[in-house]
Amino acid sequence: MPYYKKPGWFTNNVFNRIVQALTALGLSVWGSRVLRVRGRTSGEWRSTPVNLLTHRGKRYLVAPRGTTQWVRNLRVAGTGELGLGRKFEPFRASELADDEKPPILRDYLKRWKAEVGVFFGGVGANSSDGELRRIAPDHPIFKIE
Repeated sequence: MPYYKKPGWFTNNVFNRIVQALTALGLSVWGSRVLRVRGRTSGEWRSTPVNLLTHRGKRYLVAPRGTTQWVRNLRVAGTGELGLGRKFEPFRASELADDEKPPILRDYLKRWKAEVGVFFGGVGANSSDGELRRIAPDHPIFKIE
């Protein structure tokens, strides 16, 4: 069974809505963007706030909660849009293999551990490569192209 940490009421109804509203107004909260992806069944646009990570000049989306709905939709669609304010940028995504993830996970945790660290089972930015490799299968990562 794939790893998935369902968001609580506060995250769904307060935190995510505030971040999404601020991002829609053009105010990025630590790299936040609104991710829009077509639903894998309905074909309708689905939106969620995400943290866009830049690592060595390339951009990535990391799924701290695991195999979420946006991950499932992006796997099927292969494309989406990232928005800040009224501007949405179309993109193609390719999912990384687990052995490519440790340096990206390390940078992601350096930046957002206070916000999402609870989803990484005690692994942090200063953890060993082995620990990062151990949790890599639980956290899908997509390279934005």
